[in-house]
Amino acid sequence: MPISPSPHTSVTDRDALASPTAGRRPRVTIARGATPWFVPTLATAAVTTALTRRSGKWALAAVPACALSAGMLWFFRDPEREIGTGRVISPADGVVQSIDAWPDGRTRVAIFMSPLNVHVNRAPLPGTVTSVEHVAGGFVPAFNKDSDQNERVVWHFDTELGDIEMVQIAGAVARRIVPYVAAGTKVEQGDRIGLIRFGSRVDTYLPAGVEVGVEVGQKTTAGVTRLDRD
Repeated sequence: MPISPSPHTSVTDRDALASPTAGRRPRVTIARGATPWFVPTLATAAVTTALTRRSGKWALAAVPACALSAGMLWFFRDPEREIGTGRVISPADGVVQSIDAWPDGRTRVAIFMSPLNVHVNRAPLPGTVTSVEHVAGGFVPAFNKDSDQNERVVWHFDTELGDIEMVQIAGAVARRIVPYVAAGTKVEQGDRIGLIRFGSRVDTYLPAGVEVGVEVGQKTTAGVTRLDRD
């Protein structure tokens, strides 16, 4: 089933990806698509904190609500990135879970995203999004071998290397994948293209003849870490 872009998103983020100036930290914003989770939590924290002025008993609700709000800020952070170099860069923050040769000559690089990672995914190559397809499925933990059958969104990009497939896979906690762009959209390498709420897994299929430049267990940074090598 084709998916429409989120109403809270823009088509491209290249203008927002400027390098941070010397001596200054990169700007960090809240990920688009996080509003349904973050706003109610923040509102609850604000209300219960205000009520503690009337009665200290409200602290029993205010303290965990504020802690949850802080957690949401961390979970849905969306830092600016200085985009790395290479033909294929990582679409996700996380750890390389597996590298598998596919029967058609492609190589699948699976990146596991924990709840502590940034959840925004980025375009691995510049090109045109040719399809964005939602596939219904289960919600087993993303590190489980059966997670290939989980709820997922399958992306295809028309690039200088040909058709590139990328798959966002939901896990036991992440029950919602939010695409930022639709089929027909031109993207630059490193553009934000979607969000998996609370982590899970992102698979990138390197075409035949492209050598893998990462190894199992290696940490990756979306938009920065190169997945291939010369």
